[in-house]
Amino acid sequence: MKIAVLPGDGIGPEVTREAVRVLEMLGLPGLTLFDGDVGGIAYKRHGQPLPEETLTIAHACDAVLFGAVGDPECDGLERKLRPEQAILGLRKHLGLFANLRPARVFAGLEHLSPLKPEIARTLDVMIVRELTGDIYFGDKGERAASDGSREGWDMMSYCETEVQRIARVAFRTARSRDCRVCSVDKANVLETSQVWRDTVKAAAGSHPDIELSHMYVDNAAMQIISNPAQFGVILTGNLFGDILSDLASAAVGSIGLLPSASMGDRATEFGRFGLYEPIHGSAPDIAGQGKANPMATILSAAMMLRHSFGREADAVRIETAVERALADGIRGGDLGGDHGTEEIGAAVRERL
Repeated sequence: MKIAVLPGDGIGPEVTREAVRVLEMLGLPGLTLFDGDVGGIAYKRHGQPLPEETLTIAHACDAVLFGAVGDPECDGLERKLRPEQAILGLRKHLGLFANLRPARVFAGLEHLSPLKPEIARTLDVMIVRELTGDIYFGDKGERAASDGSREGWDMMSYCETEVQRIARVAFRTARSRDCRVCSVDKANVLETSQVWRDTVKAAAGSHPDIELSHMYVDNAAMQIISNPAQFGVILTGNLFGDILSDLASAAVGSIGLLPSASMGDRATEFGRFGLYEPIHGSAPDIAGQGKANPMATILSAAMMLRHSFGREADAVRIETAVERALADGIRGGDLGGDHGTEEIGAAVRERL
């Protein structure tokens, strides 16, 4: 079991360290960890946010455990050298086209959600977001408008093949939940979305056990807030998925609790190759102070064991340990508590 550990910047090394300690405590057979630099620290050491040696490590492993990237000292660099390019580069080079982001409210934390408690406790959704297409990766540029002013343009597109492969991921994911998939698009306005909807419908024909529905993105945003219980798996494109997943995470009450997985089609000896990371950023304002909540990274490690190594029982053990720590009042500053990074990590390990 070979895992590339890429801590990155800011609080990344702190939260990743606690997740690694949890993995080591499980006594997993053949576990080998390989460290690499990404982000701002990689630029400072190697002149690139994603050095070749880091890519080599990632390619040689079965999964990647990622921390966070972002360094204010690098904000003035040209875009291709900024820390954030590391995660985009990893997605591209590793073929990671599917992002899985679960969002649910933990028992006892309903009061932290901006939603009413009776609504918040029904939120338990998995957002499956296409990760390498759409407007983010389409042609873009700047030109002069007819009146001589600046005009920016970006091209949104999806081909059937791209939609088919992300739909398969959503259907496969739904089978481990409640077999419901809601495909979100804007087919009443966008041709790209019409192709998306038509392709998802066709793909669903090979998955008769899945209950498929469709929803426009503006309505989906409202429904996630007003009636989240109706959703099992939300399938959507890159742009809409970016927005809706952040909306769902805000409804949970803290991004310090939310893990994610980015996956592709590459098979490993154990399962599917994936990159696992917390959804929060590098938080440079608290870096090195031991204040960061490592639970999202620990839960990301649980997702890694489930999806890339087929170790469901170990994944559940970690998730249960986190739930019990929260129930026992172990909470970081993001949850209104005063427990530090190492203290939270130790509490989770105690409950294993």
